[in-house]
Amino acid sequence: MIEVLTSVLPIFLLILLGWLLKRSPLLREYGWTALERLTYFVLFPCLLATTLAEADFSELPIKGIAAAIIGAIVIVSLLLFAMRRFLFTDGPRFTSVYQGSVRMNTYVGLSIAATFYAETGLAAAALAIAIIVPLVNVACVLMLAMYGNAAGNAARQGWQGVLDAWVKNPLIIGSFIGLALNISGLGLPPLVGPMAEILAEAALPLGLLAVGAALHFNAVLESGVVVLATSVIKLVVLPLLTWGLLRLFGVEGVEADVAILFNALPTATSAYILASQFGGDAKLMASIISVETLLSMISLSALLAWLM
Repeated sequence: MIEVLTSVLPIFLLILLGWLLKRSPLLREYGWTALERLTYFVLFPCLLATTLAEADFSELPIKGIAAAIIGAIVIVSLLLFAMRRFLFTDGPRFTSVYQGSVRMNTYVGLSIAATFYAETGLAAAALAIAIIVPLVNVACVLMLAMYGNAAGNAARQGWQGVLDAWVKNPLIIGSFIGLALNISGLGLPPLVGPMAEILAEAALPLGLLAVGAALHFNAVLESGVVVLATSVIKLVVLPLLTWGLLRLFGVEGVEADVAILFNALPTATSAYILASQFGGDAKLMASIISVETLLSMISLSALLAWLM
């Protein structure tokens, strides 16, 4: 456990550094906004595309991994729907709980996968992202469309709004480009490929700094039972369900570990943007993100110690 914690700690120290730098005069607010946009729209898609383009999926039990990941998310979604009538009667509040229970912070996940499982882990992580990101983005936009605050709720554009949010997501675009290059046998093209690989190397450190910059630790003091319950569902219940389904489908090894890891990640900071733009409870979302990120340092260390 100590060895695992020592390996995980540098990742969270980078997040903490991002939080500290955000409060220093080094970068103004617009500088952090630019950094986040660069990471989200350029660097991270390059990382996904280059990893997927050259990954060897011939030995991966793709169907079993996809069934376990999707099955666990569906079960949690049904659980939340069952609880909504009793605990989350406020619609916008429910949308933030939902996001906090199913979304993942891909920056943290890829950093841990690369640290513990090297290239094999990165390939499995890219596959997990290709499965989770489209599913979760559509599901969260639909929840906001159904239960978000009608005032300023862009998600109420209907299926066209859902489709636009899905098609224009840079993570989805990067994943599909990488998969297309892989399936076609083309691999990374000359000149552009090496350039994309160089950009990809900057994605994880800058992404982790951006995660820290977006945290609001003062929100931790305002957290209540709902935030803690959401954290337990995301950090404990969802990965345990994933583990059980992977066992059921006979999936083992690094691929199974990474699939469990990605369903055990804290919620992405982008969930706050979605909540604020599409009529969710943005204040609650900020609390959930911050609390989950703090708790995940312990929960992910325990999970990795158990898996390894």
